[in-house]
Formats: sequence, structure tokens, C-alpha cells
Amino acid sequence: MIPFLDLKAQYQDLREEIEPAVLAVLASGNYVQGEEVARLESEFADYCGAAHAVATNSGTSALHLALLAAGIQPGDEVITVPFTFVATTSAICYTGAVPVFVDIDPETFNMDPALIEAAITPRTKAILPVHLYGQMADMDAILDVAARHGLTVIEDACQAHGAEYYGQRTGSFGASACFSFYPGKNLGGCGEGGIVVTDDDEQMRTMRMLRDWGQSKRYHHILKGFNYRLDNIQAAVLRIKLRHLDSWTEARRDRVDTYRSLLQGSRRVTVPTEAHGRRHVYHVFAVRAQDRDALQRGLLAAGIQTGLHYPVPVHLQPAHADLGYRQGDFPQAEAAAQQVLSLPIYPELTTSQIMEIVQAVEHSAYVA
Repeated sequence: MIPFLDLKAQYQDLREEIEPAVLAVLASGNYVQGEEVARLESEFADYCGAAHAVATNSGTSALHLALLAAGIQPGDEVITVPFTFVATTSAICYTGAVPVFVDIDPETFNMDPALIEAAITPRTKAILPVHLYGQMADMDAILDVAARHGLTVIEDACQAHGAEYYGQRTGSFGASACFSFYPGKNLGGCGEGGIVVTDDDEQMRTMRMLRDWGQSKRYHHILKGFNYRLDNIQAAVLRIKLRHLDSWTEARRDRVDTYRSLLQGSRRVTVPTEAHGRRHVYHVFAVRAQDRDALQRGLLAAGIQTGLHYPVPVHLQPAHADLGYRQGDFPQAEAAAQQVLSLPIYPELTTSQIMEIVQAVEHSAYVA
């Protein structure tokens, strides 16, 4: 069986670095939001080219804090996309604001900037583009619309650690950017985690208070806050992995090059596009297939695990039926949801495994 993701292999490669760091935290007796968290914040901010970073207990919490720090309030509208993980929409809803969707570009799976202006109303306060699968959205066009309408831009970069847009790294656009450290991410912990980066001093101070029960100092609660703190063990692990992130990214990109060369001219799948000026970090290698579900079953029968990111767009999820959208409202997102299949992609994936996967894609029987 070729796994969709092999976190055990990553752990074995880093075991001699990770275990002493974790044991040192355990021996310290300082387990929540301590020195390791502060160091991670400084190092990750530097990595993104941002002034500040605020570590949280998940990427969802990071999105929630970023929206609140930007002043998003109940009744406001935030423009985003329906083809994303549900946390993007949920974080908007947590603030009491209303998610307003625009369709995606079918080539990149990211927000189509040409559709944003028509979605703006007097209640619109922010745009929340998602750098889906590890490729940045068209930030020049998005920032241009935002500037003309006085809107805040917050990046959902939860899948895009280290991605670049014309040489500028994600996390250095807009008011803030949010990342997830869920274990399967390109930079993932041994549990949950997240972080927000920003150049805004005031937003940084607000987020630091909000993540720790709204405290300015212990037992002095200035804001109605949350328990969104990151623990020191996760921070220690993430600091080690951050040192390897760029080499892992290059390994992912090398493996994508192998996939592309072997799948060139394929009649069964279409490989993803890397837009001009982008550095795609390939959190997910998502191909498109007309008979996606049957292909997925055929690959599983051949001993290859795959993923679906994402089979139901957010506007058609029962949990968000109250937003009032219907089938057909976002045809590009809906088509992608029916066709996209994620093939294995991780630094430890071997060339022989990729050859086996491609052979199965091209020649395995569809399974009804």
C-alpha cells in the first residue's frame, strides 16, 4: 500500500532532533505558551518576512483572531470562496459576520478576482482569499480591488507555508495571514496548532490578548477572549521542522516534476496548473478526472491511497444552508468538487512509488 501521507517516515528522519526537544519541555515544567512558543513566533515571522507572529491552538483559531483584530463585527460581510475547507467559512461565522462567496478560477482553484467587485455591498468589510493546495491567489488583483473599496485583506494561508507570489512570500500581503500546523500540513506539529503573522502592532497586541482570555496581564481581562493558546511541546517540534521546511518544499516540487513528466498527455487526468509568478508548495497534488470516484476506487484496489479536497463545496454543506446558496450558484467550485482527486505527495515519496501511482492512474480498471 502506498499511503496518501507518511508522517511516520518524517518522524523517523527527525527523531533524534525531536525527542530531546520534547523531553526538555517536559523536564522544564513549562507547558503552555512559554519560551518555545515565543521563539517559534519570532522565527516564523522572520520566515514570512513579517514583523510579528501570534501562535494559536489551530489554524481555525488563527483565522478567527485575525478577523476580530481587523475589526470584523456581527452583520459585516467577508468575501471568500466556497471551494475550501469549512474552517474558512466557520471562522467568519464565529465573528457574527456573513460569508459571501465568489467562484474560483478553474485553473488555479483560487478566488477569481474578476468576480469580487460584483459581490461587494455597503456591509462588505474584508476579503479572505484562500491559497488553496499551496498556491497563492492573485494577490495584485485582489489587493487592487480591496484598496479601491477600502477593504481589509486577510490571507488564509493554512495550506501555503512558504508559497511565493512574484518572489514575495505568503504572509507578507494584506493585514495578516493565517497558517495551520495540523499534522498533515507542509509544516505540521504532533497535534493541533496555528499562527497569524502581521506587520500591524495594534492587531498583534489585540490577538495576543484574545488568545489568552483577553488578558493584558494575568487576571486583568481587557477583552472578552478565548483559550486559543499553543503549548510548548508543539512549538518545540515546529521549530525543528521549520528548519527543514524549504528543503521539504523543494522535495515536493521535485516529485511534482516527476508526476508531470510521467502524466504528460494523460487521457485520464489533468495535472494542476502552476500560475506564472507563483511558487507552488504543493500541500496537495490535485489532478482532475471526469470519473473521479471510479478512478479513486480503482487506485485503492491497486493499493494506492488518495484524498478528496474537497468533495462538497461549502455553499452546499447542510451546516451552511442558512447562507441561502443553491446548486449551480458557483459552477467552477462545484465542478472542481466533482473532479478533483489528490494523489500522494510528500518529501519521502520515492520515484518508484510515483511510477507505480502513474501506472495505476493510466492503466488500472475503473471500479464501479
